[in-house]
Amino acid sequence: MVSQKVKITNPTGLHLRPAGIFCNEALKYECKVMFQIRNTTANAKSILSILGACVKEGDEIELVCEGEGEEEALKAMTAIVEHGLED
Repeated sequence: MVSQKVKITNPTGLHLRPAGIFCNEALKYECKVMFQIRNTTANAKSILSILGACVKEGDEIELVCEGEGEEEALKAMTAIVEHGLED
């Protein structure tokens, strides 16, 4: 299991379009891809789980990847968040 904290810089947070980008990236990996915010743990491979976490600009999330390819997944997920979740 690997994890890393990242700050959400996208002006709309993890709302529909950026959440879709986030989810699609997570689906590329076999490992579990989750994130934690406040007292919530969300599945990054589920758009409903992402939207339900109500992540806003400026929030810090902790990405957690576990399983085959976890380090590659964490690196990729961190990179897309740091680049503002843009296409």
